[in-house]
Amino acid sequence: MKNKIKNLRDFYILWSTQSLSQLGSAITGFALTLWIYEKTGSALSTAALSICTYAPYVIMSIFAGALSDKFDKKKTMLICDLIAALTTVLVYVLYKTDALSMWHLYAINMVSGLMNTVQQPASEVAYSLITPKEEYQRTSGLKSLSRSLISIGNPIIATALYGLAGLDVVIAMDLLTFAIAFVSLMCFIKLPELPDASEHKDNVLVLAKEGLAFLKNTPLILYVILFMSGVNLTASAFDAVLPALVIPKAGNNILGIVTACSGVAMVIGSFLPTILPKPKDRVRVVYLTMLFALGIENFLLAFSRNWIIWCIGQVIGWIFVPLMSANMDVIMRNNIPVELQGRVYACRNTLQFFTIPIGLFLGGFLVDHVCEPFMAANVDSTFWTTLFGMGKGSGAALMMFILGVAGATICLVSGQFLKKYKYVE
Repeated sequence: MKNKIKNLRDFYILWSTQSLSQLGSAITGFALTLWIYEKTGSALSTAALSICTYAPYVIMSIFAGALSDKFDKKKTMLICDLIAALTTVLVYVLYKTDALSMWHLYAINMVSGLMNTVQQPASEVAYSLITPKEEYQRTSGLKSLSRSLISIGNPIIATALYGLAGLDVVIAMDLLTFAIAFVSLMCFIKLPELPDASEHKDNVLVLAKEGLAFLKNTPLILYVILFMSGVNLTASAFDAVLPALVIPKAGNNILGIVTACSGVAMVIGSFLPTILPKPKDRVRVVYLTMLFALGIENFLLAFSRNWIIWCIGQVIGWIFVPLMSANMDVIMRNNIPVELQGRVYACRNTLQFFTIPIGLFLGGFLVDHVCEPFMAANVDSTFWTTLFGMGKGSGAALMMFILGVAGATICLVSGQFLKKYKYVE
């Protein structure tokens, strides 16, 4: 036991402090979502905040991964984190001077998203460098656990802090957690050098092509990534629709509780990869867990007007996500040489996550301009009001139903295709 702790010392430090910093950033992001919805009452306006974060992430990921493989991982992470923290300081200054507007947040989120684009593949490689191969599944479970705790904590903490103390206290907490993570990485973690780190003399385009070539020659990983891009399309649209469903009917506090339930489910689910034996087929685990999630949660939220049922739906939708994530992580790490991981993970980010800004836009747009007007026009229809309710929020319920149909269809069709690519270790 002592040897295990010693072998994973750097992992525990990096994981715990980076998770703390991610919690601070998530709290700020949730508080800004509440701020914008208060100003506009628009699902599309709140979704645009996330779109501005993900757009540079998707567009630049391939090149960012090549940069990550070309330069020192630790320095890359430190520089990106510092610039992202400076954007948070800028939000604080604008807010305190009553100059903060939506376009400021959109522009700042684009810069922050660009820094995350470069930092994320460097972080993935850093975890690989400090984690023994036999500990991949367990440490993947721990990373899922921290993401789950963040999902629980950030909406509750953000709602409480924003309601009681305002946006400036939320931002101050974000900066404090950043400082802890920055100092820990700079002073207490030493990353091993890759054997050929000095040989990456090629330009960024050449390195990016190598990542794409690897995926082309490894169809198992490529097709799992494309399946997850379809899942992300419906999941991101769900994220845009959820505030428009909950806030008009139940308010900010209930939104915080409902959102936190996804984190509770992920905490429970995070123990599954650490206690379950190695599955016979990891690919099968990936698509079956997503079918269970998308095939149930959206319908529960669509047809219910009770916040307790919404919470149950969130638990069902998220409890197996850590198990899916851990199995996908093991598939990736076991198949991608560590010296290629930065550029391959970056290519994965572009292919797997390019649907997130699309989903966020479609979710917000369809609620504001299609589903809500449709429900308002059919307010006298017993059929539609019985299914999805009345008033503001009924259109969001209709959109949840559409997402349920779309998500289940994606999983069923993709599952039949992925059966041909059974993964066995």
